[in-house]
Amino acid sequence: MDGISDLFDITRKLNRATDPGLVLDGLESQLRQYGATHILITGLPMPNRPIDHLVLRMNWSDKRRDGAELTSIQPSDNVLLASLTAIRPFIWKSGADDTAHSELLEAADAGRGDINVLLVPVDEIDPFQATIICAGPNLELSPQQLSGLSMLATVTFRRLIQLGVVSTDRPGDLSARERRVLELTALGKTAADIAELLKISQRTVHAHLQNAGSKLNASNKTHTVVEALRYAQIRL
Repeated sequence: MDGISDLFDITRKLNRATDPGLVLDGLESQLRQYGATHILITGLPMPNRPIDHLVLRMNWSDKRRDGAELTSIQPSDNVLLASLTAIRPFIWKSGADDTAHSELLEAADAGRGDINVLLVPVDEIDPFQATIICAGPNLELSPQQLSGLSMLATVTFRRLIQLGVVSTDRPGDLSARERRVLELTALGKTAADIAELLKISQRTVHAHLQNAGSKLNASNKTHTVVEALRYAQIRL
């Protein structure tokens, strides 16, 4: 069963835990059992926003600096950006190209090609987004374990939210009205249609679209919709 029953037991225990540290310890312990030597557990920021305050656990030794712990990461790191569009956990063997735009992978010495990398997106707690990123030469999971780990990750973050450690409100999130205007735009509604449906003026519709585009660092209306989907601000 690839330890799936044990994973369910761990999930149940974490869902009842009252100490946030123990919740994270339980998740990290499971990741290390799979062979993870580098672990990052973090929320994902909105565009042009810092990530440091969203990081919950970062045990990432920097092979470039004799194993000293990496203390900060950039929101533009390619692995973090990949987490925004991933729909399920996946694992891959790194290569030289992976490190080009990822300090995380460069620090883990992933360019040698013998490091496995695991990405576990957490995207079922709208509009909050989080990710778990791991690396290690012996990091391996079966498809069943990947599925179980996805459940464990979601339970972990839900529990941390319940315990008040994690907030689902991210700086830069769209307002409820901005989301509604974008949802209707994504469905093909015109500004006139939206104004009539929401009982607001077309000028207000355009203002909401402009504000949303600014928050999402988007260049036009279509780009704003795409970015709103990518950052879980709207669902279709």
